[in-house]
Amino acid sequence: MCGVAGVLAGPRAEPAGLDELKRMIAMIGHRGPDGYGFYRDGRIGLAHARLSIVGLEGGFQPIHNEERTLWITFNGEIFNHVELRRDLEARGHRFYTRTDTEVIVHAFEEYGPAAWAKLNGQFAIGLWDAVKRELWLVRDRLGILPLFYARSGDHFAFASETKALFGGGRIEPRFDAARLAQVFTHWSVAPQGSVFAGVQSVPPATAIRIDADLRLHEARYWEPDMAGDPALSRITLDEAADRLEEKLLDAIRLRLRADVPVGVYISGGLDSSVIAALARKLDTTQMHSFGVRFADNAFDETPQQRLVAGHVGTEHHDILCTAEDIQAALPDVIWHGESPLVRTAPAPLFLLSRLVRDSGIRVVLSGEGADEWLAGYDIFKEDKVRRFWARQPHSTARPKLLSRIHPYAATSGQKDSPLWQAFWKRGMTETDDPFYAHRIRWQNTAWTQRLLAPDVRSAANAQAFDEAVAAHLPAGWSRWSPLARTQWTEIAAFMSPYLLTSQGDRVAMANSIEVRYPFLDPEVDDLCAALPDRVKMLGLRDKLALRRVASRLLPAEIFHRPKRPYRAPMTTALFGAQSPAYVRDLLSEESLNRYGLVDAAGVAALAAKAHRTDGRMAGEREEMALVGVLTLQMLARNVLDELPGRASTLRARLDAAPIHILEEHLDSAAAA
Repeated sequence: MCGVAGVLAGPRAEPAGLDELKRMIAMIGHRGPDGYGFYRDGRIGLAHARLSIVGLEGGFQPIHNEERTLWITFNGEIFNHVELRRDLEARGHRFYTRTDTEVIVHAFEEYGPAAWAKLNGQFAIGLWDAVKRELWLVRDRLGILPLFYARSGDHFAFASETKALFGGGRIEPRFDAARLAQVFTHWSVAPQGSVFAGVQSVPPATAIRIDADLRLHEARYWEPDMAGDPALSRITLDEAADRLEEKLLDAIRLRLRADVPVGVYISGGLDSSVIAALARKLDTTQMHSFGVRFADNAFDETPQQRLVAGHVGTEHHDILCTAEDIQAALPDVIWHGESPLVRTAPAPLFLLSRLVRDSGIRVVLSGEGADEWLAGYDIFKEDKVRRFWARQPHSTARPKLLSRIHPYAATSGQKDSPLWQAFWKRGMTETDDPFYAHRIRWQNTAWTQRLLAPDVRSAANAQAFDEAVAAHLPAGWSRWSPLARTQWTEIAAFMSPYLLTSQGDRVAMANSIEVRYPFLDPEVDDLCAALPDRVKMLGLRDKLALRRVASRLLPAEIFHRPKRPYRAPMTTALFGAQSPAYVRDLLSEESLNRYGLVDAAGVAALAAKAHRTDGRMAGEREEMALVGVLTLQMLARNVLDELPGRASTLRARLDAAPIHILEEHLDSAAAA
């Protein structure tokens, strides 16, 4: 994958100069360390940082069509580019590179905006139509890759990361209080936002057309239909598994297309293990796999990782992640992630992508997406139990089902406590709430907002988040089953804006690594959407079709294994006797008051408690609150204090890399 940036000047504005474009793209050079490309034409300036994966020779961007009337800066991969190219060549299009990027240009030339739905890939596109004087910004169906934009006066800027917008000098980094509060409730902002005022995100499956007067015209080019296909209503579990395996094989086959070696992540869980096994069926050459080991056994899955690697025959590499490693990685994670975090889970994944890079691999396959599309998370089971319970609110048997989902509650005796039952009863009868399953979790996490400054906390608006998510709900969503509705909420409100970002693109591209997701292939997802609920979850048994596939490929220990959420040490890694200096510095009274984003007294009291107990807090909410304010302080220092110095350093590095400059039809103003 790569980094993209650009500036469109309005009719009365000076066009962006080449140095502005260089400053922007230099900020995200980690996304494309193989060279830079620039294009300016009258009002538009495009920039690109290249990570070479497909079409190693001659693939520098921006790329154009035959008439040089369409220009593109592109981040991502189009996995069906071979098939699309064949079709376009038959229609008379002539290509001058082997890249998938050029296929997009010709597809748009042939089909117009209908081209976006034909792309099987993960992508963020900036495309300039020099004839119509229009800029298109387009993002893949599920928002795997980021794309941000902002307006400053008569200039419209876009980029893969917000730091590129700030690096150009036109956009000032300022926090949006309401969106910060969203992070402390939902773990991320709504799909079309960012934590910075005036900086928006192109929503998934959306194309935005910006005309010459800088007016925006937004349209979705795809919506899921999870109502289930009546033709599949009688499908057996074996038949569903057959179809799923076939679609996954096709998806992996496409994602093994690259001019560099492709590896695979193995976590020890079901999803990544299935991907590794199927990838080995398709590629019998040496394949490298990668996993994280934890020094703390409570988080470690090393035995399962090694069992899978040995069974499928990969050359396995792992990295030991200690508390000190999390301490060292977290500042880099926040610099690249550009958002506060309420968990430390992205830090080990940052270290894992660095291991991939140091092993000479540039592309890895991941099992992300299976839990969302095939109902693997506990939240889907909780939703079913609570709906049962709502129909029989005085039942004593219903609440006991929760202990099957959360066994620790049974062994600790917690399941019989009034607090435990009161938590699950909260809003239990409000089954018409469109976000019924997620509401109690969001309300629970919202406790962490108490550590925000009063003016930030007062800006919190839960209804605005609901409305932002609801605005992108598909037509017919209300007629879906409760399971399907909960699945799509998980995809739209959590997977896309958080999981694929903080634990996906950002920590991988920080080390110039591309992650590919077979479970997020359009045909895989369309099949999952069409399947009846009973082959996904029956009773409280999850991912039935996938487990049946796994039973043909993997040891029983893996395909029978219950879902184990990926977690990493939090406050125990950051507070206490071994706490790094930056924790005490960022949470000092001076720093807390400097940025004015948090309640200094409340944070100081909770931090002191964490130091006294070596980070062993009373509950997860306290841990999330502390990690949240610490990483918010990190982010504030990054963008409010350190950004100019970093920008200068990164700009100086750019001139040492290969640079390709294309300047066409420049008037005197544009040439300045």
